Amino acid sequence: MAVAVRLALIVLLLLGPGGWGHTEPSRDSLREELVITPLPSGDVAATFQFRTRWDSELQREEVSHYRLFPKALGQLISKYSLQELHLSFTQGFWRTRYWGPPFLQAPSGTDHYFLRYAVLPREVVCTENLTPWKKLLPCSSKAGLSVLLKADRLFHTSYHSQAVHIRPVCRNARCTSISWELRQTLSVVFDAFVTGQGKKDWSLFRMFSRTLTEPCPLAAESRVYVDITSSKQDNETLEVNPPPLTTYQDVILGTQKTYAVYDLLDTAVINNSRNLNLQLKWKRPPENEAPPVPFLHAQRYVSGYGLQSGELSTLLYNTHPYRAFPVLLLDTVPWYLRLYVHTLTITSKGKENKPSYIHYQPAQDRLQPHLLEMLIQLPANSVTKVSIQFERALLKWTEYTPDPNHGFYVSPSVLSALVPSIVASKPVDWEESPLFNSLFPGSDSSSYFVRLYTEPLLVNLPTPDFSMPYNVICLTCTVVAVCYGSFYNLLTRTFHIEEPSKGGLAKRLANLIRRARGVPPL
Repeated sequence: MAVAVRLALIVLLLLGPGGWGHTEPSRDSLREELVITPLPSGDVAATFQFRTRWDSELQREEVSHYRLFPKALGQLISKYSLQELHLSFTQGFWRTRYWGPPFLQAPSGTDHYFLRYAVLPREVVCTENLTPWKKLLPCSSKAGLSVLLKADRLFHTSYHSQAVHIRPVCRNARCTSISWELRQTLSVVFDAFVTGQGKKDWSLFRMFSRTLTEPCPLAAESRVYVDITSSKQDNETLEVNPPPLTTYQDVILGTQKTYAVYDLLDTAVINNSRNLNLQLKWKRPPENEAPPVPFLHAQRYVSGYGLQSGELSTLLYNTHPYRAFPVLLLDTVPWYLRLYVHTLTITSKGKENKPSYIHYQPAQDRLQPHLLEMLIQLPANSVTKVSIQFERALLKWTEYTPDPNHGFYVSPSVLSALVPSIVASKPVDWEESPLFNSLFPGSDSSSYFVRLYTEPLLVNLPTPDFSMPYNVICLTCTVVAVCYGSFYNLLTRTFHIEEPSKGGLAKRLANLIRRARGVPPL
């Protein structure tokens, strides 16, 4: 009887006062989506987004149980009082001139006294970066959109970028309580002519070698968006299979877009074979027209001759026919390129263009790089050139990389601007709209925010002849070995004087014979 009472008491304690039907409401949620965009150059861009949101005060509460939010990142937030974190690994270069504006995140402001910004332009991205990134997902790569993340397909693309973004989100208008948002993004660009054997047609299996079978059981939303804007504009020149049940229209980067929507939580989307393989086919060959030029794009290069001095140049293009707009340019230059700030020149249409704001922080040798930030007004339909001269420093021989003749990388410039929009956008509800809408915040309906990155530069530095130390070391070791060996041999060798022996039996027999014959002995 006592045992039965104890068991009943334990059951009541585990169930709580609400009894069998009482369950606490979930405080975290997961949304996942995939956006497939045919690019003007004929390539295909695929952007994955996985958003985990948790209604918890990680910096105030002592949290011991984690359900969807990764425990490693939650402990990082609570231990170091982290406000925001944006970490990305990118291989390749987004060609804005031919692919259009990219899907880039726009993080909100942070106090510059606590802001940390760093770039490793030569870091190689490989499967060692993708595997831990996938382990942060609640379903890992077992179900949902993450089953398409096959390493051998993702890293054989023209462009690959994966990122982790953590930020606090206000729950109400007064922001008295916050939620923590973890957003994992991955963008790839497939060469459709290579994967499609010379055609612009594509499918999920052709790009990822896999198809979608089921949504992530922990996800509250799992959708796939396919950009079919060109189909609506070109009188149904392309066909999407299977046909979408719904479509979504919105203004993205100043252009009206139409997307086919596939909801994986809808049982009608995935057929009885539990297989969804989206396909896009062109009904007639597309015309080889020049891709539309974005309103803002940039180019960067290094010029000069010799290994003493050079010049960094950045070209900013504003192709809008009648609107001028400001651009915030941020440059971080390594300390071994000594900038001459007095040589900074900015020209637009052959005239000097004075920046309205400029901030320069000089470098310290082996401690911090140069930091140059400027707010430049770009005239309409113009090319603005920003150039500055530099001198190369001579490094210590222990500071060179294993392949110093390859050169040293300089991180790309960062451009941030509010670009004028052609089509006025409408205010949207961020919670109800697709996740990719939050990548393009705008100050008003007439402009949208864009952040671009230029190419990283490869600069040669004065490099000593590393073969000479090797030759000197070999010659010195040889001379030391020969001299020391001979001297050591003379010091340690022992000399002995040997007395001549008296002879053996043969000598004695010979002497007996010589005596018998009267001859002197030997």
